[in-house]
Amino acid sequence: MRAQGKLGTCLSGLLFVGLAATGCTTDTKTSSATHSSTKSIQPAKVTYNYTAKDRDCLKRVMYFESEHSDHDGYMAVGTVVMNRLTSGAYANSICGVVAQERQFAPGVMTRLVRPEAEPELDTAATAILRGERHAGVKDAMFFHTKGLKFPYNNMHYVAIAGGNAFYEKRGRDGELQTPAPLPAYEVAMNYVSPQGMSATQSPFILPETRQVQQSPSVATFTPVSNPTFTLQTATVAIPAEVPIPTPAPISAPVTHGTAVVEPISTIAIPQPRPDFAGDGYSGNSLRIRG
Repeated sequence: MRAQGKLGTCLSGLLFVGLAATGCTTDTKTSSATHSSTKSIQPAKVTYNYTAKDRDCLKRVMYFESEHSDHDGYMAVGTVVMNRLTSGAYANSICGVVAQERQFAPGVMTRLVRPEAEPELDTAATAILRGERHAGVKDAMFFHTKGLKFPYNNMHYVAIAGGNAFYEKRGRDGELQTPAPLPAYEVAMNYVSPQGMSATQSPFILPETRQVQQSPSVATFTPVSNPTFTLQTATVAIPAEVPIPTPAPISAPVTHGTAVVEPISTIAIPQPRPDFAGDGYSGNSLRIRG
């Protein structure tokens, strides 16, 4: 009896352990499935193409609008440019945004940039195009020189950098009065070289140029050293002199009493020309009338 009791106790223990193990396995799978189902889906990025000219425009506006200041000022102005680009309310290229009339500093596209400022400008432009933004500028698309005052109630100031005060235009309800720009994580900048500009960059589709294949009937030219040419003498048959008929003279009318008798004129019928004896003509060929 004791042996049977111990055996029963062991079997019960094994059964309990098996059920516990099964329950743990089920819980683990459920938590794994739940974790995979709740994984967030990243939205697709909106891609904007830019060229070397666009990069130069970005550097120019950062340089002249920030009063040749520093990296912080460069990034603030660059963020405004990208906010305008992705808002949909301005041009669809960086140069289009920068070159818009009465928006940025006069001469921003033509004035000279000091060579010593190029390294820091390159660093800032690269950061902007890779997706970095000035944290304080937020959704601002406007700025003016620091220290100026304006009587407008919709100017919501967010940052001061590079000698400028940056602001958003918001109504009394706090909502933006301009189209909101895309967040930096939803924007991808794609560099396009001048050689890579294709039909996707231009509304004009250039006709496809096809390579002309050489006709198989045309022999391939092979240069020959010291070539020997043999000229064939062509025999040309010179026709004999063709007699030209002489028309008869026309005599004056003769008067017999009251009647006038018209003279009878003699019409010369030209003789046909003889056939050429050359290879290009035969005895039955058509003759050309004289």
